[in-house]
Amino acid sequence: MPAKTSTASRPLRVLIIAEAANPEWVSVPLVGWSLAGAIGRKAEIHIVTQIRNRDAFLRAGLMEGRDFTAIDSEAIARPLWALGKLLRMGEGKGWTALQLINALSYPYFEYLIWKRFGPMLRKGQYDVVHRVTPLSPTISSPIARKCARIGVPFVVGPLNGGVPWPKGFDAERRREREWLSYLRAAYKLMPGRRGMLRHAAAIIVGSHHTRSEIPARFQDKTVYIPENAIDPDRFNARAAAPDGVLRACFIGRLVPYKGPDMLLEAALPLLQKGLLQLDLIGDGPQMESLKRFAADHEIENAVTFHGWLDHGDVQNVAAQSQLLAFPSVREFGGGVVLEAMALGLVPLIVDYAGPSELVTPGTGFKVPIGSRDQIVAGFHTRLTELASHPEELTHIGVNARNRVDEFFTWDRKADQVLAVYDWVLGHHSDKPNPFAATAHPRKDTG
Repeated sequence: MPAKTSTASRPLRVLIIAEAANPEWVSVPLVGWSLAGAIGRKAEIHIVTQIRNRDAFLRAGLMEGRDFTAIDSEAIARPLWALGKLLRMGEGKGWTALQLINALSYPYFEYLIWKRFGPMLRKGQYDVVHRVTPLSPTISSPIARKCARIGVPFVVGPLNGGVPWPKGFDAERRREREWLSYLRAAYKLMPGRRGMLRHAAAIIVGSHHTRSEIPARFQDKTVYIPENAIDPDRFNARAAAPDGVLRACFIGRLVPYKGPDMLLEAALPLLQKGLLQLDLIGDGPQMESLKRFAADHEIENAVTFHGWLDHGDVQNVAAQSQLLAFPSVREFGGGVVLEAMALGLVPLIVDYAGPSELVTPGTGFKVPIGSRDQIVAGFHTRLTELASHPEELTHIGVNARNRVDEFFTWDRKADQVLAVYDWVLGHHSDKPNPFAATAHPRKDTG
């Protein structure tokens, strides 16, 4: 990829490890692709990814050998992936089981990377090695030690995941087949993890929870940068102005821990009185029970079930609202919250985990984490207040959009990461803090 940011005498050269990176997928692969691409607009990079992403890279216009290398680790990854599907016991479930499988297969991927790129790194052909994905802090990187030995800074992150299930939601945990989450803390004892943290030049964490799990002796090289961001070209619609009736949307899988049933219960009196219109965007095992609830309470005219939509259609439907009502009790990153804020929607969320770190006073509303009944009551109270004065959401939506523009576009994210590179390379002595009042984007010098 062309270099646009230089060090003192030449472009900064970065070897980016992104085992999961794919422009055609969502979640972690899309984060890996988007962050690597943003860094590539500001530095000279080469992406190392897994062979399953090769065709998508080629369709996106990247040239194999010049822009990226696809590593074929299928000899180990394929059988373990098949085992992981059995352990997950359902598509989209058993996230902890999947991370266990990844932890077993990933070291072979890095073994093959070192076999291919170790000689180049010894010759100084790259200034920094950055493992962007996996995001999971439970998956170690043996390359960190090897980079330290040859004097090439190794950066890992953003690491994120493992947010504890809140009390009172064990039934939701079991529905998600999260049996191994009870034992997740055991990963801290793995020697590979300690070695990675010890030899990394910088550890980027994507959440305050993940930072709290980094041992005290490594906190001085830990930098907080949430992993999610948005592409302004993909989120360029604007939230509709209120017309006297509050309009809200929910975006996500229709599963218990994301709370669409809690939202319908909280909003029921407003929906029945015609004070609220609600769009549910997404699908999942709760779809039929949610539709029955709407029919039983005669609110079909106030609730629209859209199912899954193409990404472009999601923003078109969401932009008809003024509010994102999202009572999820366990989100690592909360990318959907940023996407809504980018449109100028005001987020109404549960004050827990990823979303609560993205929403600040004046940019949205938080309901305290608690029991299911307490969350329903909190959402009902706030929705009632907002339905009485929907016009007040307009300026809050502007604040939300401005916050995303300032901190959470992919270009801003790349600036934040390149500041970390500058720090580990000794170009700046102070550890970067992207959210400090004095923080500024890194300027292009090439």
